[in-house]
This record gives sequence, structure tokens and C-alpha cells, in this order.
Amino acid sequence: MSVTAKQRLLKETERQLKTFLLEKDINSVLDILSANLSSYAVEEHPNESGSNDAQEMLDIYCDTKRLQGCSEKSITRSVYTLRRLFSALNVPVREITVFHIRSYLGKEKERGIADSTLEGNRSVYCSFFGWCQKEGLLKDNPCANLAPIKCAKKVKTPYSDTEIEKLKEKCRNPRDKAIIFFLLATGCRISEACSLNRSDLDLVNFECKVRGKGNKERVVFFDGVTAMMLERYLNKRKDDCEALFINRSDARIQPGGVRRMLRQLGAESGVERVHPHKFRRTLATNLINNGMPIQDVAAVLGHDKLDTTMEYVYQSKENVRNAYRKYA
Repeated sequence: MSVTAKQRLLKETERQLKTFLLEKDINSVLDILSANLSSYAVEEHPNESGSNDAQEMLDIYCDTKRLQGCSEKSITRSVYTLRRLFSALNVPVREITVFHIRSYLGKEKERGIADSTLEGNRSVYCSFFGWCQKEGLLKDNPCANLAPIKCAKKVKTPYSDTEIEKLKEKCRNPRDKAIIFFLLATGCRISEACSLNRSDLDLVNFECKVRGKGNKERVVFFDGVTAMMLERYLNKRKDDCEALFINRSDARIQPGGVRRMLRQLGAESGVERVHPHKFRRTLATNLINNGMPIQDVAAVLGHDKLDTTMEYVYQSKENVRNAYRKYA
């Protein structure tokens, strides 16, 4: 009898006993049944390692991630990635080996999938199967020897001062301009900015509270010009919506709406690759170039690791040349 079969038997027994026994009696019966079942050898059966077993493991995994504070977006992406793997392999989860996963990743690479995407998928597999092993759902972790996939690092540049000014000039209303000023001044993630309420703002002290990844709260800051743009935008509103930024229907604007607005501004202004996260990269680079300690920049961006913050910082050739001549 497998571990999963034992768990199902105990659950079904508990359900049936609830109809005619008290809770204390039910617990006694379950303890006796569990003790008796522990004497049976544990082995796997194909019919218990199929799609139902995979779904049950995924459900428990998702519940664990939610308890750890992971966002629903991250959990949904992980489930999608794992289901694609299970469907492509068509092998019971308990029988998946590192050779299965390597073969699948190799075929995906041949299909033209980028190395960065494959490495992201590998990370999801490692997280899931590592968790399964720790929880005792799997004896071995098939990803234990699955090496990272090397990816070519692309240089991601921030907005230049000229590009920022071009975007500001093309803003058609106070809301769009307020969003650009706010993203540039605070470095907020687009999801954080869209979830803000008016009450989160402190226009006197030029700061506001945001709730980021992992449901962690932090304070971000902005300058007087940004405060003026926010105040000008809020004063023109006639709605009762609590959201800081709203759409044309007077409802909270969603990240997709901001992305569309920025893409349109980019097309009209001639600025390439306009997206919200680039404002975050721009702030990090500007703060570092102005002499702010890296640990303070990490606090502003809401990063736990300094290595993550350094990935946001663009070191221009001119800055490196000047630093070399200064210290060499």
C-alpha cells in the first residue's frame, strides 16, 4: 500500500465515522487504524502515481507556497510550467528521472525556446521536486543533479534623461504624468503601484507605504515635484474610488493598463522598449551613480539580496572609465 493510498483511506474513514461517532472517538479509531497501516510495506503502484497523484501533490505544493507568502501570479506560473512537463513526459510523477527532464529541456531548446526561459523552468522543477523529497512524497529528487543552464547576459540599459523627458512631453493627462513621475521616483513594481490607495500616500513627508513580494511592507520615498504631480492629479478627480491610480471607468487601474499606456507613449515619443520595470532599473542606476550605498538601494527596491540589486544597476563605459582614472 502506498503512502497516498493510506492517506486517502484515513480521510475516507474519518468522513464516514463523522456520521455516527463523537470527535474523540473518531480520533481514537483513526489512531488505531494508522498504527495498523504502518505495519504494511510501502510501495508504489502505477494507478496511484498518475495524474490524480500529480494533481494532489501540486495542490499541496501550492498551499505551502501560499503559506510562505508567494504571490498567486508566481504560483500560477509554477503550476503551468509543471503541468506542461508532466503532460509532455506522460510518466507518473514518482517515476520521473533526471534523464526525462534533461531530454524534455533538450527538445524545448531544439524547438527554439530561449535559454533564459529554460533556466526559469529548471528552477521551477528544482523547487517542486526538492519540496516533494523534503516532505517525503518522493524518495529521490530527480533535479538533484540537474545543472543550471548558462544564459547569455544581456545588457539592460536604463532610460536616459532625454528619453524620460520625451515620455513626459507626450503625456495626455495628469494621471499618465503622475504615474511616470511616481514610478521613476519610487522604483515601485507595477503591481505595487497599482495596488496603492490614496490613504497610503503621505504628501507632507513625501513617502508612502507599499506591500511588495512576499506580502512584505516597506516605505518608499519621492521628491517634491512628484508630490506636486500626484496632488495635481488627485485634485482633478471627481470619483470616490480609494485607488491611487484609476482607469477611464473610475476603477483601479491594472498593470496591463499601465503597460499599454506606456507602450503607446513610447510609440508616440520614439522611445524604444518602454515598460514599467525599466523605471525601477533607472532609479537603481541613478542612486548608485549619485553615491547611495548599495544596501540602501536594496532597501528602496525591496530586495533581500544585494546580488539582486546589482542586476538592476547599469554601469556605463563612461562611468567605469572615470572610476578607473580616479582610483588607478
